[in-house]
Amino acid sequence: MTLTKADLVSRIYRSKKLSKIESAQAVESLLKIIKDRLEAGENVLVSGFGKFSVKDKRSRRGRNPHTGEDLILEPRRVVTFRPSGVLRQKINGKTGNNSVQKSAILNSKS
Repeated sequence: MTLTKADLVSRIYRSKKLSKIESAQAVESLLKIIKDRLEAGENVLVSGFGKFSVKDKRSRRGRNPHTGEDLILEPRRVVTFRPSGVLRQKINGKTGNNSVQKSAILNSKS
């Protein structure tokens, strides 16, 4: 299931901290700040979540898949996302500190 902007607003509203209108404004404000910074070419780092970056792509050769015609793709900018280590661990079902887990494994082998 995809989490939509409306879902975010609803979840913030259900936390009983903000009204529905305030929740929508908070989500819109956050997304506007992120979009503005990325548009300016800046990175956006959200601690414990990840980093959004803008990368410049050079022009390159491509092919139209329908006609097979060769063409040149124009240079462009793309947004990339790199999850934080904390988020990566949660996604993979791992909890706790990796160094603690590694030392426990090493100690059990001795």
